[in-house]
Amino acid sequence: MKPHVIGGVTIKAPMRPEYNTILTPEALEFVAHLSRCYAPRVEELLARRREVQARYDAGAKPDFLPETRHVREGSWRVAPLPADLQDRRVEITGPTDRKMVINALNSGANVYMPDFEDSNCPTWRNLIEGQINLHDAVRRTISLSAGGKTYRLNDKVAVMLVRPRGWHLWEKHVAVNGAPVPGGLFDFALYFFHNARELAARGSGPYFYLPKMQSHLECRLWNEVFVEAQRVLGIPNGTIKATCLIETLPAAFEMDEFLYELRDHSAGLNCGRWDYMFSFIKTLRNDPTRIFPDRGLVGMDQPFLRAYTQLVIQTCHKRGVHAIGGMSAIIPVKGDPSANEAAFAKVKADKLREVTDGHDGTWVAHPGLIPIARTVFDQHMREPNQIASKPRGDVRASQEELLKVPTGPRTVAALRNNISVSIQYLEAWLGGNGCVPLHNLMEDAATAEISRSSVWQWVRYGAVLDDGQPLTADKVCVAIQAELDSLRQQVGNARFATGRYLEAAFLFRLMVTSTELQDFLTLPAYEILVATEFGPTWGAPQPAQGARSRM
Repeated sequence: MKPHVIGGVTIKAPMRPEYNTILTPEALEFVAHLSRCYAPRVEELLARRREVQARYDAGAKPDFLPETRHVREGSWRVAPLPADLQDRRVEITGPTDRKMVINALNSGANVYMPDFEDSNCPTWRNLIEGQINLHDAVRRTISLSAGGKTYRLNDKVAVMLVRPRGWHLWEKHVAVNGAPVPGGLFDFALYFFHNARELAARGSGPYFYLPKMQSHLECRLWNEVFVEAQRVLGIPNGTIKATCLIETLPAAFEMDEFLYELRDHSAGLNCGRWDYMFSFIKTLRNDPTRIFPDRGLVGMDQPFLRAYTQLVIQTCHKRGVHAIGGMSAIIPVKGDPSANEAAFAKVKADKLREVTDGHDGTWVAHPGLIPIARTVFDQHMREPNQIASKPRGDVRASQEELLKVPTGPRTVAALRNNISVSIQYLEAWLGGNGCVPLHNLMEDAATAEISRSSVWQWVRYGAVLDDGQPLTADKVCVAIQAELDSLRQQVGNARFATGRYLEAAFLFRLMVTSTELQDFLTLPAYEILVATEFGPTWGAPQPAQGARSRM
């Protein structure tokens, strides 16, 4: 096997016949065009991230930008929203495998976010088959026969908002001019090229969720991509609508600016609270006064999260657009009614807080939670949204409030849970699965990042746990081995041997004992994935014709 060159793009992965629907010369020419135009800008923005982080590492703190004060104080509003984005009270998220796409669209949620990012492992197969599934879903031809059942779409389905990868992720299966394509551009370009006109013809449009941005300049780049993509395909400007996830600490200080940069294409902001917690640790990683307590104790009642979520509502409603609440990662427990009752009570309380605060919708990770979320929002939000009825002019979120460290204990039990979750998630991710149910929670890259970064932080600063002892690198290595041994017993020797537990544990140990906090756990994991995905001979130099074998 050797790379293929199609439409100015070099594909370093197998080309199955069914992929020809998506990887057409015309679509790949579109990918190549956007990559040539904007990949250098992505590099510049990532370099800027490193520069800004260096200032934080030296003692600076995130704050509202003086140079964009006129944007925050201006009276502008975003462009009007299309009819099918007016009511977004319940949204479900998940990966793009065929069964998930059908079930999520049929789930009764208003919106489904097909995810190429945190809940997706970016294997070549996952990426291209995901695009095929969305292509078929848009045309309502998608179906699946499995386990004696046939899955098809209902007459009424959710609206799709696709999440491409963040700017920090690259698509290394594909190259333009010898360099990888930004993963977000690859995901966006293929979906937009194949589906934008079809969606418009069906009364909807190409809608997106934009993740992991740390600056309004990164929003500006997405806006330029949107303008150019619409121009090239002859689609009216402003047809694209995008919701930005506020899931990094620096972004909390630039919410108005995010909306302003995308004002012709904006569909509001979302409280990506799991990544936001991780970003709080990462951004302030050199400050020993910002050590997190147990992950499970950092609830939405913590002052820094209350300030952040209410500021999202105020900012969005001032600009005439939706403020979407955070995801409930809880999943139903089979065969345990009492556990389910307790879990559902937590979900109900979470959604009640969101709707009474003024959110216009909320996220769930499991279809079993949709009725709970819908009931709460239906009871307290009679209109399609609360943009006009709850402006939240009372909110005053200061820098101090947004940076207030969460309080609570740090325990040995939480350490062990963080280690176990991280190893199991990484093992699944290296095996091609980016969304894993663990301990009655749906774990994805965002939730795993909290576990990983918390352990790093506790080791870095020798946090004293509830056993009265400071955590050291040696102690965490012993704990990692203990959890690895426990996992071997849980899954059995055969599953352990065929899985990737040792690789996952080794990678986790490297990351939590390093002097520097790795930006994202998926970055080193992706290097392993790409190196092992197709076997050792993929892309290897071919012997010249007539060359004699050394066998």
